[in-house]
Order: sequence, then C-alpha cells, then structure tokens
Amino acid sequence: MTPTPPTDPSETDGDVPEYEEVTVPVLVIGAGAAGARTAIELAEQGVDSLVIGKRSHGDAHTTWAAGGINAALGSLDEEDDWRIHAADTYDEGHFINDPDAVELTTKHMPDRIRELADWGMPFDRTEDGKINQRYFGAQSFRRTCFVGDRTGEALLETLVSKAQELEIPYRENVMVTRLLSDGNRVHGAVGYDMDDGQFVLFEANHVVLAAGGYSALYDRHSSRDEENNGDGAALAYEAGAELMDLEFVQFHPTGMVQDPDWNEEWSGRLVTEAVRGEGGRLFNADGERFMENYSPNQMELDARDVVARAIAQEVREGRGTDNGGVYLDISHREREFIEERLPRMYERFQNLGLDLAEEAVEVAPTAHYSMGGVDIDFNTGETGVEGLYAVGETVAGVHGANRLGGNSLAETVAIGKLVGDHVASVFDAGDENPTLPAGMQSLAGREFRSLADLAESDGDVPPAELLAELRDVMEDHAGILRDEESLDDGLEKLAAVREKTAELGLDGDRTSRAFEDAIDLAFMLTVAEGVLRSAKRRTESRGAHYRTDYEETDEEWRKNVLVHRGDTGMELRDRAVGLPSEEVQEAIDEGHELEYHHLE
Repeated sequence: MTPTPPTDPSETDGDVPEYEEVTVPVLVIGAGAAGARTAIELAEQGVDSLVIGKRSHGDAHTTWAAGGINAALGSLDEEDDWRIHAADTYDEGHFINDPDAVELTTKHMPDRIRELADWGMPFDRTEDGKINQRYFGAQSFRRTCFVGDRTGEALLETLVSKAQELEIPYRENVMVTRLLSDGNRVHGAVGYDMDDGQFVLFEANHVVLAAGGYSALYDRHSSRDEENNGDGAALAYEAGAELMDLEFVQFHPTGMVQDPDWNEEWSGRLVTEAVRGEGGRLFNADGERFMENYSPNQMELDARDVVARAIAQEVREGRGTDNGGVYLDISHREREFIEERLPRMYERFQNLGLDLAEEAVEVAPTAHYSMGGVDIDFNTGETGVEGLYAVGETVAGVHGANRLGGNSLAETVAIGKLVGDHVASVFDAGDENPTLPAGMQSLAGREFRSLADLAESDGDVPPAELLAELRDVMEDHAGILRDEESLDDGLEKLAAVREKTAELGLDGDRTSRAFEDAIDLAFMLTVAEGVLRSAKRRTESRGAHYRTDYEETDEEWRKNVLVHRGDTGMELRDRAVGLPSEEVQEAIDEGHELEYHHLE
C-alpha cells in the first residue's frame, strides 16, 4: 500500500478539505472475525491487504459472541454430520436460506475448527482430548464447540495472532463513510481518522465489507451503541448493491434486565445461550416453568424466536417481573460446574452482586443479530458491484428467517476463507496500484466537503437525541410483534426523525462522539427504512418476523425480499428461494430433533 501526505486543497479544488490518500491492493472494512479470516486467506495466497476497523485492534463485536461455534465434529454424538447441521440451519431459518450459503458453511466448518485448533485456539476438551461440544437451541446434537463462555473472544484473539504472524497491515480507529462507486464498480472508499479527524481516501480495486450487522437500531440490544449500526449494509446500498431479508432481526431471549443499582450499560446485554445450553431454566414471576406450555419437547432450547415470543407473551399477560422480564435459573447445577463452564457469566453477575449458583437473574428479549444484509454470491462474496465483496453479519443468506445459535461465528470463518480465496484468484498485477477515475475523485471531494459541513452544523438538536428517537421507533414498531398499522406509523415517525437531521448541532470537532453519532444516524436511517418496508411487504409470520395481522406462515412467501436504491428512493422486489441439495433434503426428511431430556 502507498500512503501519501495530506493533499493540500490549494493544489486541487479550493473548497475540498485536506485529506490523506492511501493506495491499497485490497481494502478490508471491518476487523472482526469475518474481516480477519478473509485477510488471512489473502495473505496466505500472496495478496496484500489493509484491514481497517473503527476500534482498537482486537476490539470487535466478535468478542461478544460467548457461547460457541458450530461444526459437526461428532465429538460426543457420532451420528452428527454436516448434512444434519445443514438441515437444522434450514429448519431454524424456516427454509428461506440461500442453499449455497448453508451448505458451504456446514461442509467447511469441521476443517475450520481443526484449523483454528492448529492455530492455538484453546477449545475446551473432553477427557479423551477431543474438542468438547455442548447443546445450543434447536440443534439436533451437541455440535457447539466452545472456550468456556468466551468463545468469540478466543476466536478473535486466535485470528489476530495469526494475522500478526502473517504481518497483515491493520489500521485502527478509522470510520468509512462512503464507498467510491459509480453503481457498477467500486474504486475505493473515503472516511476519517477518528483519533485526529483527518479525512482519508483509500484507492482500491477490491473492497471487502465485513462491517457487522444492524441490531443496534433497537433500544434494547446486545451490542455497544456505537457498533452494529448498519454501516456495512448502508455502504453497500449506496454503492449500488442489493440488500435482502432486512425484516428478519433476531431477538435473543435472554438479555439482561436493568436493575436500578446497575449502570445503564447493562440493559439488554446478552446472557449467553450457553446458560440454557448447560441446563438453565426459565420461570415467570409466578414461579412457573412456562416453556412447558410453549415447547414441551425442546423447552428452553427451542428456537430463539420461539423462546423470545414466549417470554414476551408471559410479560404481556401479566406474568412477568416488575421490570418486564422473567427469571433464568441455573442454580440447580453445582457451583463448580457453573464456574468451569460459564466463568464469564459467573464473574459478571458476581461483580453485580448476584450469585448464579444460588439465585436466578432477570432476563428479557434483546435485539441481538440481523439475519438480513447484503445479497451476495456465497461462492465468491460478490455483491453485483464489480470489485465489491461482503462477508459476515454484513450479508444475508446463511440464516434465513432465524439464526441457529452458534452459526454466526461459523459463518465468519467458513465464508471468510472462501471470499479471500476468490479475491486472490481474480487479483492481477494491475490491482497493485489502482488509479482513481476523475468521477470518483470528484465524489470523494463532495463527501469530504459534506463531512466538513456536517461537523460545523449549527442547529440545536444533538445527534444522540435523534439516535434515541430512531431506536424507540424501531423498538415500538418493528420489534418482536408487528402489524401493518404499526409499521406504517413507524415509517411516518422515521421520516420525522429524518427531517430533524436538518437541525443537527455539532461543535466542529471531528474526533467527538457527536460527529460519530451523526454519521451512524445516516446509516441507521437507511437500514431502518429497509427493515420497516420489508416487514410491511412480507404479509406472513416466519421465524423472527411475526405479524399479528398475518399469524400463519404462507408457503407463497417462501421467497426473499430484496431492497435496492431506485431513481426515486428505496425500491423492493421478491425473489424465489433455491432448494436444498438432495442429500440435505434427505437429512431434513429424516426429522432429527434435539432430545431435551439429556440435560435433565
């Protein structure tokens, strides 16, 4: 890559602010597991890349995925195989998953797990030395590999260590605000250095988006507020790519319920599914183990959408706690077992004054994962915009209408390797030193001027205020339960939030949280509109999308909703879903199902 000193606007266009120019062979936007695994594959095939992230190196949302990563290893249940893993993924996704996405992920995961072990990932082991596996919701067998309850953190540490061994360049605290695209081809990206406010232009013929999802559109969510704001999806949409399945947002059943004595940052924070996978039970305020009424066979380990709706129903009918939740209890397990298998959860609640070995904790559903995102070809990562690829939670397809727990981390490494392999295969000598067409240079200049003007906005509305309004709109109108009237109201309220952006007030500091919030707000408005419009279009209930005015699943709706930018705004269309392969269909027809009694 070739960095150059900041460009003096007097030498080009007088009203373009100074910016740094960086030329890179491949630009990877996002430094979580998906971006890291893609960059590792590129490096191993001799292709240089630059990975950029909004946070410090190793500080990505991947670290918050605590419970595990799926692969049909058969360590404990020898009859498990990739076909059954695929069948479970389809079943949980309510059969609108992308067939290539499902099969590529499930087929490749055993090799990816063994590779991670070879790279030093310290998986928990059985007494005979095999990689241990635990139950996760809606899985037919014990398939989830884990490192206690810090699996995502251990995964990212392993990938970062491997990337450093390969000397892959990384630049932290950089936020990309726009891709340089004419709608047909991408030529790089522009953004700013969050430490000093300096604008940056990246020239690249290949750009990989690995920028996370959009669960932070909601008031109660399991991310930090400044991540999973829809960056990746919005950047791709503006560049000319299509988005898909935006209506499917997974509400994890067990987010923390805010205790008055805790800092507000704990509200919605995830209580890992591993607690239920290790035998945790749910009780309402009347002391009833209510999942017996909703799912007597799979109980607390039914699909996440089923458990989340059950909790919402208990609260709505007056059987919830005063704080609007229910109780999660694993105190029937031995203290030593909890400390060994759930060390982070045990420590977290101990620090908050609760003992998991003796008492239950309050939980309620929290926005956790976005099944929707960029529509890609899973064999290549291609988005339909030449030179632009996407991977990880930024994309749609693997999970369909609802994600199988443990599949998010699996997707990052399985598909990340394939995307890196494809980019390396099409990379040629001319990509080492890309040149920026004049039109893209002008687009970069306009973006820098717009960002500079944004920083100097002199209205009286703080960006954080509008972010809070937007999140309230999504919580109230596109949450677990939806209907047409509420979705229409949500679109009207969202439009009102958009109008208020003309009154934003900032202090001119491009390193401030307010400036970051203002940029996030633009991304979130785009994706929130897509969620609301897609949810209105899908007139059925399927997986994580539940319409109280269309409560049944409609076979006619076994298709995907796609969103693209039209001449007059956001446009939607439908597309039929492909069919599973014969061998996966055979596994589906075999009807494998979790036997919950193993945990009793």
